[in-house]
Amino acid sequence: MADLTYKPIPHNHTEFLAAARLRPGFNDAYDSLELEYTVASQMLKARTKAGLTQDAVAERMGTTKSAISRLEGSGRHAPSLATLKKYAAAVGCDLQVRFVPHKAR
Repeated sequence: MADLTYKPIPHNHTEFLAAARLRPGFNDAYDSLELEYTVASQMLKARTKAGLTQDAVAERMGTTKSAISRLEGSGRHAPSLATLKKYAAAVGCDLQVRFVPHKAR
């Protein structure tokens, strides 16, 4: 059985983004993937709050750690709603999808 002890790796996302935004073209590329990054961020927060490793989530979903890594890697994979529902259940959450009207310009 996999070691299910959660050992977070420190990461200051604000500092990372501040440095990355100085690179040419980064802002446009990052902004175009805003939804994907938001979903990935929420997935990571939910898994962290549940105190689970990628191995533990994979075991609960009946898949592999590498599949969970790809799933959590924003911009590289577009998961289906069924997969997101399985992931949510594995980390003790419900999945909610909403349509939000555009803001008036």
